Amino acid sequence: MTRREPVVTVALDPDCASGSLVSDVRRGLGSQPRTLAPKWLYDDVGSDLFDEITRLPEYYPTECERAILREHADDIVAACDATTFVELGSGTSDKTRTLLDAFTSTGRLERFVPVDVSEQTLRDAAAMLCERYPSLRVEALVGDFTLHLGHLPRGDRRLVAFLGGTIGNFYVEERAAFLGALHDSLEPGDWFLLGTDLVKSADRLIAAYDDSRGVTARFVTNCLRVLNRELGSDFDIDAFSYVPFWDPRQERMDLRLRADMPQRVTIPGADLVFDLAHGEEIRVEISTKFRRESLRAELGAAGFTVERTWTDDGGDFALTLARRDA
Repeated sequence: MTRREPVVTVALDPDCASGSLVSDVRRGLGSQPRTLAPKWLYDDVGSDLFDEITRLPEYYPTECERAILREHADDIVAACDATTFVELGSGTSDKTRTLLDAFTSTGRLERFVPVDVSEQTLRDAAAMLCERYPSLRVEALVGDFTLHLGHLPRGDRRLVAFLGGTIGNFYVEERAAFLGALHDSLEPGDWFLLGTDLVKSADRLIAAYDDSRGVTARFVTNCLRVLNRELGSDFDIDAFSYVPFWDPRQERMDLRLRADMPQRVTIPGADLVFDLAHGEEIRVEISTKFRRESLRAELGAAGFTVERTWTDDGGDFALTLARRDA
């Protein structure tokens, strides 16, 4: 069979990233408490560090989700009638190939739509997928899934997958806005497959985000290097300590950088100057952990009905299949 060539649509404005970085820095570092959007962790160095994190013995989510997919891919495919499969934040679509194998074995899947902000990663992955699945139409979308859901293709029954527990990086109001936007971009009867990390012991969670090799600390600290490089800021990177902790009230991990000494920070590219006191912290990322009941409620409030939930053997991670209400 002659393989199809991938179709790549670019929805992302090439100037969007720089403008978004300036906006995020002014809003997050120019007010209290100081924050940075976690998407700025993922330059080339940060992406490599995160890839290393996923293979650490302490970091369980990636392998737990992969185990669910291996065990239940056929069940997921059988539970929905999708003919178009969309993956948000697809990257290399590594884990997703398990689902694609299950889908293509039925002969029902017509189209796969990977969505990611990295155009080159997406093009490379799309070419690989066309080689692996010659009968499948691969229509890649270069875009930000928080901004470009309106660009998702229409006309077929769709399954949108959002894996990796990434939704846990959103604050409550951000999750509500994202789920609402996704609901509006789908048709009644379309499907949503969501990966979420589940609440567990604080010791287990802290170990996962404070590994013995210090890879996570380097990953989180890398955001300061991004600001120094992209906006000409003068963060003294060696003057910060990585501080992860479990917030039991919000049921989330907070990943922060703490100033080890007072310093004035100048960020010319964002026209921003501010003082950090000794011990002052910058929150870089959160990772919310979920309970099945609360997740069902959040999805229900956004207009989705949960149909099935699968967990790994240890009950650490969940894949939830929901359907957009009429």
